Amino acid sequence: MPGGRLTQQERRQIALGLADSLPYAEIARRLDRPTSTITREVMRNGGPTDYRADLAHRATEHRTHRRRPRAPRTPEPLPRVPGRDAAAVAAYEETLTTVLMASGLPRMTARVLTCLFTTDEGSLSASQLARRLEVSAASVSKAITFLESQSLVRREQDERRRDRYVVDDELFYQATIAGARANDRLVETARRGVAVLGPRTPAAERLENVARFLDFISESIVRAADQAREVLHGTRDTTSADTARPGP
Repeated sequence: MPGGRLTQQERRQIALGLADSLPYAEIARRLDRPTSTITREVMRNGGPTDYRADLAHRATEHRTHRRRPRAPRTPEPLPRVPGRDAAAVAAYEETLTTVLMASGLPRMTARVLTCLFTTDEGSLSASQLARRLEVSAASVSKAITFLESQSLVRREQDERRRDRYVVDDELFYQATIAGARANDRLVETARRGVAVLGPRTPAAERLENVARFLDFISESIVRAADQAREVLHGTRDTTSADTARPGP
């Protein structure tokens, strides 16, 4: 019994058999094909009353072309840097991605951030990220949107007005301050609850304690972030002097 796809001539014979009101089994016997093959062919292409051989053949060719596998994309290699072990770098990237995921980032978002962190330039375009990670542009766009909302990446335009996504020291400061500001909103809301629930009630005291705790944390975070920002921007004299001080 022959296999493979139906030929155009076989489809014409199917159309003639349908015109003569032959059952599927008889058409299949004449073509030396399984009855199930004829049944699927007819029902996929209009049914017994609307089956047209030439239209069915073109539709099958179109489906075959649409399903034809594309050549696999070759991932864009990272620039080779003298002295770096490529295998060690790849292992480190996987470790960093895992750690970022443990901190709460989705896997694709963590992979994008890892790619930006481990690029010497500290910036990549969306197409570069998609090629290096072998993912769709939509996946990169979704990850970037989340990272921008958390102040973890910054968008810039290059000389060709293409968007590039940047990570640098300043972003850590901005993300930290954004987290403190989120605490401030919770403090404000908790204290509003104190007024609503009435002072000196157990619920109001609980909310007031939450507000005091978070208020103290926010002030400490902002103060520490400002000090760390000065260190990152080069106030090395102060750090050197601190280092040189004798211990107690």
